[in-house]
Amino acid sequence: PVPVTEPTPPPATAERTIVAVTACPTGIAHTYMAADALKAAGERAGVSVRVETQGSSGSTPLPASVIAGADAVIFATDVGVKNRERFAGKPVIASGVKRAINEPDVMVAEAVRAAKDPSASTVDAAAAAAAADEPSSGEVGWGIRLRQILLTGVSYMIPFVAAGGLLIALGFLLGGYEITDSAADIVVNNSLADLPAGGLPTYLGAVLFQLGSLAFSFLVPALAGYIAFAIADRPGLAPGFTAGAVAVFVGAGFIGGLVGGIIAGFAALWVGRIPVPVWARGLMPVVIIPLFATLAVGALMFLVLGKPLAAITSGLTNWLNGLSGSSVVILGVILGLMMCFDLGGPVNKAAYAFAVAGLDVSNNASLQIMAAVMAAGMVPPLAMALSSTLRPGIYSTAERENGKAAWLLGASFISEGAIPFAAADPLRVIPSMMAGGAVTGAIVMATGTTLSAPHGGIFVFFAIGNLLWFLVALAAGTVVGALCVTLAKEVHRPAHLRSSDTAAQPAVA
Repeated sequence: PVPVTEPTPPPATAERTIVAVTACPTGIAHTYMAADALKAAGERAGVSVRVETQGSSGSTPLPASVIAGADAVIFATDVGVKNRERFAGKPVIASGVKRAINEPDVMVAEAVRAAKDPSASTVDAAAAAAAADEPSSGEVGWGIRLRQILLTGVSYMIPFVAAGGLLIALGFLLGGYEITDSAADIVVNNSLADLPAGGLPTYLGAVLFQLGSLAFSFLVPALAGYIAFAIADRPGLAPGFTAGAVAVFVGAGFIGGLVGGIIAGFAALWVGRIPVPVWARGLMPVVIIPLFATLAVGALMFLVLGKPLAAITSGLTNWLNGLSGSSVVILGVILGLMMCFDLGGPVNKAAYAFAVAGLDVSNNASLQIMAAVMAAGMVPPLAMALSSTLRPGIYSTAERENGKAAWLLGASFISEGAIPFAAADPLRVIPSMMAGGAVTGAIVMATGTTLSAPHGGIFVFFAIGNLLWFLVALAAGTVVGALCVTLAKEVHRPAHLRSSDTAAQPAVA
């Protein structure tokens, strides 16, 4: 008999490997949702995707062996990539973090094509040291690059805002609002063994208020310092922080910090490119660059820019204090729309930074703005939670689970809790959330509701002035947002529900 031989199986095709970095300004929701979306897209495409999340709690760097064996790299970031030089020479696809949430399959496919294309753009070996070089076709453009620079500063500023603002609010809870006038004197001249007139609560309130005030005082220097860091890396830190301190000293505030940080970063970058003898190269990052960049930005801020920027800041403050009637309501509507437009993205962060930068317990207008911003930012997750609870049939299984988590996220002022819904159905969800946010912002401003804490949601109720109207405004916006999105989905059921109720959606980190 003729022996039967088994056919030789074709050689297995090696699985392609893609590495990715995801990072958003706050390093909380967007960062991890983008990572999950890219991993899931890789599984669908038969591609191994390894992701490094550079989040707020730090990051675990990808092993060097994994990076070395990768066929391409994806940068899905709204801030600068840390230690970018590790990926030098790899074909690169770069975008903002939201694209990785909305179009993960497209990005993975683009990375696979780039891996096969010898002429594809690659990560520059000197990218970290020359961040301001003209980007190539695979890199982000200058508009996105500028946004990343500014949002890097905002991302490092937010922890100072949250910690300082909440400590100040706790100081008010224990010592009353009048503690602002005597806190410094009490902390210096009293102790646990020598309590002030109000007793232990007053003393602890003064300590908490003073501690929060000191943390809050780093807001503008941290903003400017890390803007400069995003441009020039570590050599930009000293001139950036100094520029922020000068901005505070001359009264230029938040606007001065933005301008000063950018000038400091590019000054440090320019000084770092000056040719020096070999013996002086070791002194460049620790002596020469900080010295001359600080001198340059300090001179510009003191001699040229300080007074004009201070005048702009003062004019903006006076304009806000002078608003009344319909103007106040319109401002509330605008802030509400901004907070709900991109759910934690650049527009949302711009409105939040505007409120935080002007936060002053002695300025009632700034407290109203803070209240409008926080209340409107709470609306999207609460509205989606309400809609998915009342009409579960128009949502997928994963979306219903996200809706349960969104209750707590909304109550905590984490707007990103609505992103899974917006990513799956942006044309219905985002306009609906903006409608709810506009209603909430308008009611808060019209009723004179105030807030002296920059974060915490409903859990800092003790820092809210006119709490009843705050809750009414929040409830009204939540109901409006939920009704709008429910009606929009009822009129035309989303495609992923027409095909399957179990379609996978991004999960809240």
